[in-house]
Amino acid sequence: MSLKLLRLGYVPLTDAAPLFVAAELGFAAEEGLVLDLIRLQSWAQCRDMLGMGGIEAAHMLVPLPIAQALGLGPAYPRFDLAMVLSVGGQAVAVSAALAEVMRAAGHGFGFGDPLAARNALAGAVPGALRVGVPFPFSTQAELVRRWLEGSELAARMSIHTVPPPRMADALAAGEVDAFCVGEPWASYAVERGVGVLLLAGRAIWASPPEKGLVLTRDFAEARPDETGRLMRAVWRACRWLDGAENRTTAAEILSRPEYLNLPPELSERGLMDRLHISAAGEVRQYRDFIRFHAGAANFPWRSLAALLARRIAQHHGLDEVVAMEAAMGVFRTDLFRQHLRAAGADLPGASARVEGAMAHPTAVASEKGQMILGPDSFFDSETFEPPFALR
Repeated sequence: MSLKLLRLGYVPLTDAAPLFVAAELGFAAEEGLVLDLIRLQSWAQCRDMLGMGGIEAAHMLVPLPIAQALGLGPAYPRFDLAMVLSVGGQAVAVSAALAEVMRAAGHGFGFGDPLAARNALAGAVPGALRVGVPFPFSTQAELVRRWLEGSELAARMSIHTVPPPRMADALAAGEVDAFCVGEPWASYAVERGVGVLLLAGRAIWASPPEKGLVLTRDFAEARPDETGRLMRAVWRACRWLDGAENRTTAAEILSRPEYLNLPPELSERGLMDRLHISAAGEVRQYRDFIRFHAGAANFPWRSLAALLARRIAQHHGLDEVVAMEAAMGVFRTDLFRQHLRAAGADLPGASARVEGAMAHPTAVASEKGQMILGPDSFFDSETFEPPFALR
């Protein structure tokens, strides 16, 4: 059988691992594919490469195709999110100088208490707070906004876009006071001695969807066979990655020069749930810091699309109902069900749920009888359900 070449774009992050693993461990080859993995420098470049046809699919921020559907980007063909690649994996960090002020005031940098971290940060920053995120339409931007809403810091905060590999440089140069970014770039800032980890993203939102497998609707409709093969290869890679016994091998693959080009020890920190929060070697354990498959992590819930769309609409003065309806159309639960049922994926009985309602792993109905969903609660206890007409 001749192998079909597909070009996939990625930004170098730990959560691009499903693409690397699919290519390196034979999951793609088993589906008759060769993956040409193209390293990109920013999320704008990733968006543009997909929109202009330079790649067939992309490792992409989950909110980005939603923003495109809402007209908040270039006029490219419609982007569809076929599956979620990862949940969690983000960390909030502050500059080393700011961390000293916070320590002097008694903050212990526990890494898991959003309210304590927020209060300590507010006390240490008397003026403006500049926070770096990888893109305006990112889970990191949503995490930062949600975390600071309702506090006096919200009025003093400004959000700045910094590509992930440059986050440590921006902190060192004083361009930002803090940042929220996916691993390994938070750990890289710690290793350089320019930043201290303050909070895990999952402490703000227990199940923050981080990256998705995104392709154009034109590709999915014109080439359904290749779409299915790609989804199955990546889904199997995600499942492999959530085997604890595989994480050391995953870190070795990630560290290679053609991928992250960093020491394996840095990649291991987030993968092994063992974060060094400062250059002094302080370690914090954070269970399930990043998930690639467990708890139905890959399913593109339509309710999740609506939640993110509503938040984006609020910040950009758009009609919330129109935005939610548009967003739900780009989270392709139909493609997920169509292409992954035969691969053995258990599928939820519904395509929407009450977001934020689960503080613990919860059993729900599935096509095979019952499945366990991971916790998805927000630190502020908010819940969200799309309007009945949209579900």
